[in-house]
Amino acid sequence: MHETGLSEAIVAAAVRRAAGRRVTGLRVRIGGHAIDPDVVTQGIQVAAAGTVVADSAVDLVLEPMTVRCHQCGRSEPIRDHLAMVACPRCGGVDIEVGGSDDVVLESITLASPTMGAV
Repeated sequence: MHETGLSEAIVAAAVRRAAGRRVTGLRVRIGGHAIDPDVVTQGIQVAAAGTVVADSAVDLVLEPMTVRCHQCGRSEPIRDHLAMVACPRCGGVDIEVGGSDDVVLESITLASPTMGAV
């Protein structure tokens, strides 16, 4: 998934969950997608500008998919898209790709309401 679209979807979900309250933190679990966490974090910050999510801390939990080769037996996290076609170790194409490709907004942290405001 493209990082910009992913970032915008995360912010939109956080805005809906916040229901008008200011968000100070996000925890997002990203499975399977080969992404650059710095790019996603920056994308979230850009997408959040002018919303209740602006200036929130972002905690990304990355869970890469895995590839298991039936030829040599190697199992490892996928680091690039070529590993989804052939085993990085032996070049075998009898591989099994596993793991989740879900993106989940696990939690948001809301700012404490101001006490005594009129």
